[in-house]
Amino acid sequence: MHNTRDPDNGMMTQMTSLHEERLDFVYRKLRATGARRVLDLGCGSGSLLYRLLADEQFEDVIGLEDSGLSLQQARSILAPYLAEELPRIRLIRGSYAESNPALAGFEAAAMVETIEHVRPEQLSQVERAVFGEYRPGCLFMTTPNREYNPLFDLAPGEFREEDHKFEWDRIKFQRWARGVADRNGYDVRFGGIGEYVPDAGHPTQTAFFTRTD
Repeated sequence: MHNTRDPDNGMMTQMTSLHEERLDFVYRKLRATGARRVLDLGCGSGSLLYRLLADEQFEDVIGLEDSGLSLQQARSILAPYLAEELPRIRLIRGSYAESNPALAGFEAAAMVETIEHVRPEQLSQVERAVFGEYRPGCLFMTTPNREYNPLFDLAPGEFREEDHKFEWDRIKFQRWARGVADRNGYDVRFGGIGEYVPDAGHPTQTAFFTRTD
């Protein structure tokens, strides 16, 4: 995976493969918690939601998304589930930086490749909303590992997507996540998704927050 990419489509192929691997990994992680009520915060076009709804373990699922276009795509992808007599899925347009009582009390939550789209000055708002108000029993978060970017032939300082506001190295991500956990009554464990390379780590880094109260 870390060989020099084809300049035409090599990086796109790698990113697509990593994207699918990441979604499958997060689905399995959520399933292993035994949770039946799950939030997907920043659900995008619904790829993780589709995996969750294909599994009858998940009885109450909410997808939250700020982009109207992405939410429209999710409604199309999830149309058969939304049309059920008693739908297990609700799609809500909104931001996880905002208060929303409807999102409180869920057993598990996911934030997949979304925190890096938040402006740094808004991270404290996200912390208050997600960990202070929604307070899921556990939360699984993924974000790009900046140390791996040279293996995608990215230039120093170049992000994987234009809309990213930052991409953290492992030390900075772990420092931030530990602070969030300590301030809000969570434990946190770290890991990665994708091929591990010495000195660079995994292309995707993860944090699994578990509420302690």
